[in-house]
Amino acid sequence: MKFGWEVLELKLKDTFRISRGEVDCKKIVVAHIDESMGEASPYGYYNENFETVISFFEKTKPVIERESLVIKRILNKMENIANLNYSAKAAIDTALYDLVGKKENLPVYDYLGLSGEIKAPISYTIGIDSLDKMQGKTHQAKGFQVYKIKVGFPGDIEIIKRIREVTDKKIRVDANGGWSAEEAIKKINQLEELGVELVEQPLKADNIDGLKLVRQNTFLPIILDEPICTSQDIAQFVGLCDGINVKLMKCGGLTEALKMINLAKSLKLKIMLGCMIESSLGITAMAHLASLADYLDLDGNLLISNDPFDGVKLANGKLVLPEGAGLGVRRKN
Repeated sequence: MKFGWEVLELKLKDTFRISRGEVDCKKIVVAHIDESMGEASPYGYYNENFETVISFFEKTKPVIERESLVIKRILNKMENIANLNYSAKAAIDTALYDLVGKKENLPVYDYLGLSGEIKAPISYTIGIDSLDKMQGKTHQAKGFQVYKIKVGFPGDIEIIKRIREVTDKKIRVDANGGWSAEEAIKKINQLEELGVELVEQPLKADNIDGLKLVRQNTFLPIILDEPICTSQDIAQFVGLCDGINVKLMKCGGLTEALKMINLAKSLKLKIMLGCMIESSLGITAMAHLASLADYLDLDGNLLISNDPFDGVKLANGKLVLPEGAGLGVRRKN
C-alpha cells in the first residue's frame, strides 16, 4: 500500500472560545493510503500538533507500505511504534476502513454491521462570546433541535437565561473543566431549573474528589469528556457520570471508538459521539458509528468556512450519511 499525507489549514467562521482558550484556525493532516483518506485533527490538550502527527506518520510509513490490508495487524504494529498520538492513529485507522470499504464496495457502517440510519439529532455548539452574540447565534441556528452552549466562566448562568428567552429547544452545556466543585454544584442546580438537559465536563479532568461531591449534590446527567480518551479510562469513572464523550481524535480511530462504545453500554453509560474542529472527512468517519449514540455532537465541520471535503449532510438537524463505498467522502474541486 502507498502511504502519504498533506497538511491543510481550516479557517473558522468566527473565533471559537471555550473556558481554557480560543482558536480561529486549525491545521489538520490528511492521511492518504492508496485511494483512501483519513483525518488527523490534533489537539494541544493531548500534546499533539500537526508536527507530531507528521513525525508519527514518518515512523509508520515503512510499516504500512509493506503490509497487506489487515486492519488489526497494522493497528497493533502502530501501537508498538509509539503510544498516545491518538489523532495520528485515528487518521490511519479511518483511512484503512475507507480503503477496505471501497475494496468490498460497502459503506463503512455496513462493513461494521451497523445501520446507516441516524436518529439522534446533532447539537450545534455555541462558543463563549458576549451575551448578545451568543443569544444571536442561537437564533441564527434555529434549524437545529439541540444547542450545546460553552460555559465555565463568570456570567455563564446569565447566558443560559438569555438563550432560554429565544428558544425552548434542548440545551446542553459544556464547562470544559472551567468550574470548581462548589461552583458546579451551585450552577448545575440553577441550570436544572432552566431546563438544561445535561452537563458535560463540569470540573478539570483530574478533580476526582470534586466530581464525587458534584455527583452527590446534583441531579442533572453528567457526561465526561477530557479524562476519558480510550476504553482503559472508563472503569474508574463508573458511578461518577452518566455517560462519556467518545472522539476519534482522542481515542485513535473507529476501532477503539467501537470498543469504548461497547464497554460503556455494558456499564449502562450513555454514549455521546463528539469531535474536535474537523473537516467533513473526520466528521463523516465518526458519523458511520452514529446509529450507536444517545447524543451526537458532530458539528465541527459546520464551524469552518473552507471545508475541503464533501461528506455527511444535514437535514432537519440530523446527519445524513453520503452514498458510496468506504467513508463516502470526496475532495471538493
